[in-house]
Formats: sequence, C-alpha cells, structure tokens
Amino acid sequence: MKLHRLGYNEDGEKVIVRKTRKRVGRGIGSGLGKTAGKGHKGQNSRSGGGVRPGFEGGQTTLYRRLPKRGFTNFTKKKYILVNLDILNKFDEGSVVTPEFLNQNKIITNAELMKVNKGKIGIKVLGSGELSKKLTVKATKFTASAAEKINAIGGNVEVI
Repeated sequence: MKLHRLGYNEDGEKVIVRKTRKRVGRGIGSGLGKTAGKGHKGQNSRSGGGVRPGFEGGQTTLYRRLPKRGFTNFTKKKYILVNLDILNKFDEGSVVTPEFLNQNKIITNAELMKVNKGKIGIKVLGSGELSKKLTVKATKFTASAAEKINAIGGNVEVI
C-alpha cells in the first residue's frame, strides 16, 4: 500500500484508489490505436525496442571513458562514534553495552549485528561532560573519554 493510492469513496470510507490501465492499440477512437503511441518505424516502435541506460549510440560510454581511481580497504576497521554527553541520559550505575545502546535507539539493529560480527566497533569520544557514574563497555575509548569516565567514578571496559 502506498500513500498516493489512498482515497475516499462517496460514503467517506478510506479505500485504495486503483488507476485503470491504458489499453493501447485498441482502435482509433481510444486515441492510442494503430501505432499504440509509439510513432512510425524505428527502434522504439519495435517489440523489445529501446536502448539500455547509459547507451550513447555506439560511442564509448561515459563510465568507460573515466579512469578508475582508488580502492576499498576491506581490512579497515570502522567505528560508530558515541560522545560522552549522549551517555548522560542513562541512569546512574547503568552498564552501557552495544546491546544497551541499541535498546535506547542510539545505534540501529543493523549496526549492532555488525558490532557482534566484529566488522565495526564502538568508539567513545570525550566530547561533552559526563555527570553520572556508568560502566561503559566499548571497543575503543579516547584518552579524554576514559579519563572523564574514571574521574567521576565509572568503569571503562574494552570489549
């Protein structure tokens, strides 16, 4: 169901609006008879006619004219960045884990799955101030983040 297909009938009830299909090639009275709106002759009038996206009439296409550059480093570790000020919304004495962050909508389910598979990690940054004593479990901590968590009486655990 899509929003543009919703409508109302005479009684004011919500209904799905179905557009009637255009019947082409069904006589001149329909306005789309004879050539069925395809014009006369040529590739586009034929069955299965037309060219693929990116085709430039036989000329070397743009994507083949441009040079290939760079590469994707598949061994590079990616991190979800979490600032200290975000952790202030949790209760005093909470244990902040990737699962806990997912429950509180700070990271998504897809990101959590990648964290659990070891493809990405969680890095806690020292931006902002922490006012609550928490135990934070993450892949990495910046020096300032670890210092601020420990200064307030919390614990830092690398997972």
